[in-house]
Amino acid sequence: MTITLTENKRKSMEKLSVDGVISALAFDQRGALKRMMAQHQTEEPTVEQIEELKSLVSEELTPFASSILLDPEYGLPASRVRSEEAGLLLAYEKTGYDATTTSRLPDCLDVWSAKRIKEAGAEAVKFLLYYDVDGDKDVNEQKKAYIERIGSECQAEDIPFYLEILTYDEKISDNASPEFAKVKAHKVNEAMKVFSEERFGVDVLKVEVPVNMKFVEGFAEGEVLFTKEEAAQAFRDQEASTDLPYIYLSAGVSAKLFQDTLEFAAESGAKFNGVLCGRATWAGSVKVYIEEGPEAAREWLRTEGFKNIEELNKVLDKTASPWTEKI
Repeated sequence: MTITLTENKRKSMEKLSVDGVISALAFDQRGALKRMMAQHQTEEPTVEQIEELKSLVSEELTPFASSILLDPEYGLPASRVRSEEAGLLLAYEKTGYDATTTSRLPDCLDVWSAKRIKEAGAEAVKFLLYYDVDGDKDVNEQKKAYIERIGSECQAEDIPFYLEILTYDEKISDNASPEFAKVKAHKVNEAMKVFSEERFGVDVLKVEVPVNMKFVEGFAEGEVLFTKEEAAQAFRDQEASTDLPYIYLSAGVSAKLFQDTLEFAAESGAKFNGVLCGRATWAGSVKVYIEEGPEAAREWLRTEGFKNIEELNKVLDKTASPWTEKI
């Protein structure tokens, strides 16, 4: 399939990347960030705290990233202090999902639209979808229709659409379990096939690596479920599952494991086009911010945060392929 972009979308994609590689910082966490902050203080995290931490991360780390992903709820102040060279993606989905059902239906932020996200200065719209390719067919039809609507909105506004897919299994409660690890490659790669169809209007897929590397020979500290060759095949199957540019999310793993995974992915034949990496880069600043204050957090970002992002950039230089090869 030949993929073409409008002139405006191409300019936006170029702003979000460097030489065709997307080395983006993800800080659109809301519910997860509140939980992280609440571990280090007794009171509920305030709006001011969340906005300040996001701004600190944006100000200190975007000079070393191609772009940053933020949320319109708490991230707009952070968007205004980012590096002039860094592009901006804004999240369109509400945070979290209804835990009383297995459906995990998507929902847009109430007072936002693709038009408003563009007016806020973003170069792309990001939307997160939880998807079980083997799940309830009626639920999946609802999800497909929802993504079609967002794709149509983005096409009307001539703005790139980044779809983040988080896979799960309606019958397995723990995504970190060996049980889910055994089906993860199937879940991830088949979901990518579905949403690569032209009808959804997706420009870039933000996806998980198809294997839980904690169960792979040579990476595992405990139980081994996959040989290196079986893991490599999962990455090759992922590459074959889409013609679209795709980038990896870090899924909260350590910076070191994420970097090692990217190297393994490239060696296996995955021609991924970059990353949208969040907690693996900035997570350590949360405890410092709460316990020692903003200036201590700034110092952490200038040292440890900088080290994390620089090491990741070096790995991307060796492993990621430019999206311009696909479009």
